[in-house]
Amino acid sequence: PRIPANINVPILIVQHMPEGFTKAFAERLDSISSFKVKEAETGEKIEYGQAYLAPGHSHMLVHEDVDGDYIVLEKSAKVSGHRPSIDVLFNSAAKMSNWRLIAVIMTGMGRDGADGIKKIHDLGGFTIAQDRQTSVVYGMNRVAVEMGAIGNKVPVSEISKKIVEQLT
Repeated sequence: PRIPANINVPILIVQHMPEGFTKAFAERLDSISSFKVKEAETGEKIEYGQAYLAPGHSHMLVHEDVDGDYIVLEKSAKVSGHRPSIDVLFNSAAKMSNWRLIAVIMTGMGRDGADGIKKIHDLGGFTIAQDRQTSVVYGMNRVAVEMGAIGNKVPVSEISKKIVEQLT
């Protein structure tokens, strides 16, 4: 809700949730956000000013084509014990030649997302991690910080502010 509606970029979200819960979560985010949030569908064109949540049954990737950018969903093997995996999305996004990337990694167990956010960081993307103090579990974000993948460590309440600063 702290990201304004006039942010003219797509937002891609991976949340470690089981199948059946992500659609309701996307609807909840949509009800409190100033822009549209929906559960992603394979083959749909990515629109600016909209957020897409990976469904609990599939990895979410992005694909660049001559007529636009598209979402691809894959039910391939789990990565870092997860499907959807944040690393899968980050690694896919890192290949997008026409995107300026802002990547965020938040509280959670394990290391999913750390390798992908490191790739984005090394390519010059803007990276943010939720700080230790506001994390329920300082795991995935801790690994990313220790790898040198994070440019900004901030409390959860400041993440949206950092994103908006980068886009304005």
